Amino acid sequence: MIYEDKIELKQAKFLLENEGLANKLTNFLNKPLEKGLSLLPHEVMDKVQLYTNAALDKALRFAIYTMDTTNDATPSNSKHKLAATISGGIGGFFGFTSALVELPISTTIMLRSIAEIAKSHGEDLTDITSRLACLEVLALGSNSEKSDTIESSYFSLRVLLAKEISEAAKFITRKGIIEEGAPLLVKMLNTVSSKFGIAVSQKLAGMALPIVGSISGAAINNLFIDHFQKTAEAHFTIRKLERKYGNEYVKQVFREL
Repeated sequence: MIYEDKIELKQAKFLLENEGLANKLTNFLNKPLEKGLSLLPHEVMDKVQLYTNAALDKALRFAIYTMDTTNDATPSNSKHKLAATISGGIGGFFGFTSALVELPISTTIMLRSIAEIAKSHGEDLTDITSRLACLEVLALGSNSEKSDTIESSYFSLRVLLAKEISEAAKFITRKGIIEEGAPLLVKMLNTVSSKFGIAVSQKLAGMALPIVGSISGAAINNLFIDHFQKTAEAHFTIRKLERKYGNEYVKQVFREL
């Protein structure tokens, strides 16, 4: 691997090994996130997975039907952060229930940003598999593993998702539409949702701590999208290098860095 590519891979590894979302929220709020979780009403916690699934369903439909595949401009990370910040501020102002209702909006904004990052790393978004790889970032960025196990957890989760994404891509290509309740799509979304739901709970826990709702909602959404943008940068850097050098070789260099 040439020196420039090794530097890119090293940066990707650094982004993946950086603090998880829970630690970032704890450091930002100067309070342990567990306290926020204890303050969340039970009915909110009961609805988290339901709303997460709904948000991912909308995100999947965006990925398939409306994702821009032509624009090759530099990713507008700051523009998407601003949109997510405004969306989070409105959601936080009206409380936890509105924050859940706002979730599909902020998730779609994040996915649009992730798609731009994917294109900047050479992904062909006319390919349905590349579009679903954008959705994959929401699971990868929700990983709560410690940095010393990030390599195995990152690649293991990708292996788990690879088969499901491949089968879902074939199904969508064959059918041309997203069928409600199609088993292959449900299986893929459930895997992503089981991870992303953890991140959503952590976000809500941060908003539950005693800070003015609209302010915390805006700031936390900004931190939330920034976290997933960095995960996307790392993920699509690795995918780009895998296309150039092969999966196993990139994994080997990643391990040696």
